[in-house]
Amino acid sequence: MADITLTAGVRQNLLSLQQTADMMALTQNRLATGKKVNSALDNPINFFTSQSLSNRASDLSSLLDGISNATQTLQAADNGITSLTKLVKSAQALAKQAQQSAATTAKVTGSVDGLTAATVHAFTATKTLTVSDGTTTATYTAVAADDVQDVLDAINNTANLNIEATLTDSGEIQLENTVGGNIVIAGTGSAADLLTLGLVAGTTTGSVNDDRTDLAAQFDDMRSQIDDLAADSGYNGKNLLDGDDLKVIFNEDSTSTLSIAGVTYDAAGLGVTATTGDFQSDFEVEAKLDELSAALTTLRTHAAAFGSSLSVVQTRQDFTKSMINTLQVGSDNLVLADSNLEGANMLALQTRQSLSTTALSLAAQASQSVLRLFG
Repeated sequence: MADITLTAGVRQNLLSLQQTADMMALTQNRLATGKKVNSALDNPINFFTSQSLSNRASDLSSLLDGISNATQTLQAADNGITSLTKLVKSAQALAKQAQQSAATTAKVTGSVDGLTAATVHAFTATKTLTVSDGTTTATYTAVAADDVQDVLDAINNTANLNIEATLTDSGEIQLENTVGGNIVIAGTGSAADLLTLGLVAGTTTGSVNDDRTDLAAQFDDMRSQIDDLAADSGYNGKNLLDGDDLKVIFNEDSTSTLSIAGVTYDAAGLGVTATTGDFQSDFEVEAKLDELSAALTTLRTHAAAFGSSLSVVQTRQDFTKSMINTLQVGSDNLVLADSNLEGANMLALQTRQSLSTTALSLAAQASQSVLRLFG
């Protein structure tokens, strides 16, 4: 291409017009993208700093779903504990109702008080004491220096015997048939031997209390409901009441976490066992009330623990949202353009472009005046 010689005035005005066009293109790009820094070429420090802040905000944002799921899982567990507490209280009401119903099972209370498990009795050595429920018989054979606990063990350790032997608060031997049957006391010892334990040979009759039987059946149904409710207390495949553990990650490099240990809170896990004697004995009813009381304590304790974990997770969730906002604002402050300023710049550049065009035209007219010499 042949060189074209321009006058100094034309070349200067052309350069000014080109610079104005470049600035207009830059301003238009800022207005279109909303950013004053669109690449590392615009401002390397601001560009890469903004990118780092945005990346961290993005990483934290991806953790919010996990934190939200953890919150819902804990709330599901808390809902489960609340409902389990109601079911345990209902079972407790059934046991108390059975307790208020007259027990018709056979019960024998010894006439000698003040006994302890370690009391040595004067039962004649080699003589026997038998305690039977009519089907199964426990036999105690006396040995010199035996104590009361040896007698209790001989009775309570006999398989399939429906009789419980205990000491009352006042220290009397108490025998109770757990299924409403009879208690038969006999043995090869003399009456005096039996009296060392406060017992008398003979039969004490008992019968089944149908009301207690019905309440025992309701109690066992309630246990099944406890099992079902515990199994249904999960969220998104995690059930803190069915043995699942939960780990919540709070930051992008997984150095800040919260581990929540799951529990097994079905009836067995809460220590609430099924009835074995249809509530026919006060001994069984009282044992069930003790189990239910312990279960309530366990539920309340863990409700507080889950509540504390839920508070931590919710606090970290709010903190993460605030941190994401802070990081994004910081990132934007480094690269975003002021649309008002850029709009004013564009207006000024358009005016400058118009003036530069006019100036270029005037400069060109000086060259055109030469043509008049040939006119």
